[in-house]
Amino acid sequence: MNAIIRGKPDNLDEIGQRFDRARLSAPVYLNSVPKAGTHLIRNIMRMFVAPDQHWRREYIQHAILRQYGAEAFSAAKPMISWGHMLFSDESAVALRDVRHIVLVRDPYDWVLARARFYLSDEFQGNLNHIKGGAAAIDDVIMMMILGAHGKVPDLKDIFALNAVAWMGSSAVVVRYEDIVDSLKDLGSRRAEGFFGKLLADCGLDLPTDWRERVEAGADRRESRTASENLNITAELPERLSETHRRVVDFHAPGLRSLLGYG
Repeated sequence: MNAIIRGKPDNLDEIGQRFDRARLSAPVYLNSVPKAGTHLIRNIMRMFVAPDQHWRREYIQHAILRQYGAEAFSAAKPMISWGHMLFSDESAVALRDVRHIVLVRDPYDWVLARARFYLSDEFQGNLNHIKGGAAAIDDVIMMMILGAHGKVPDLKDIFALNAVAWMGSSAVVVRYEDIVDSLKDLGSRRAEGFFGKLLADCGLDLPTDWRERVEAGADRRESRTASENLNITAELPERLSETHRRVVDFHAPGLRSLLGYG
């Protein structure tokens, strides 16, 4: 699938200059199910890692693993990189000694997030013809669950290869909802514990000004894929319908439970 993602550029590099950011001793890879909140976790972590250790090229994905993997995952020159890495023999070898975070999201909410993205002006790809009400919203949602033949993969395959397969490895699974809940209650010990563990899993200590850093990185105004920054060409429901939820459960039985939902 060829796609172009457009949108506002962020200025988090400039914002991050006010923080004394730590240096990584080992490479870190922020892996995620596509549309699970990649920009959120990436932007937060950018406030904690020295800027010259940020991977600034393409998202690291399987298609370009051979081209960039050795450099992005180098132990001699540690970097923090991000992307959507499906499980394979090649990716397992490449990530063997990398601190590997896998971000997941409740499949029910993920379906709507994916639909919102495909229906936005910022996404340009082989499903452009469904925008602007050309396809009924219920049908678009079904495409997000079951896929569009020959054009986009289905929910089960995406979660199986981008999340479930990594659960049996040394990768650390992080839920998008836990990040959001912690952001809503940053003053709590629960939030401190959550972000302390996330940083520890990346090989970093929790600095005293961690709340200020998290707030800066999580600022939705700086995320090109935050829903309010997307120009959506058709109206979507706020919650997945009961029928569509049952379709998700039929299509990928046990998935939500395995990921810690439901």
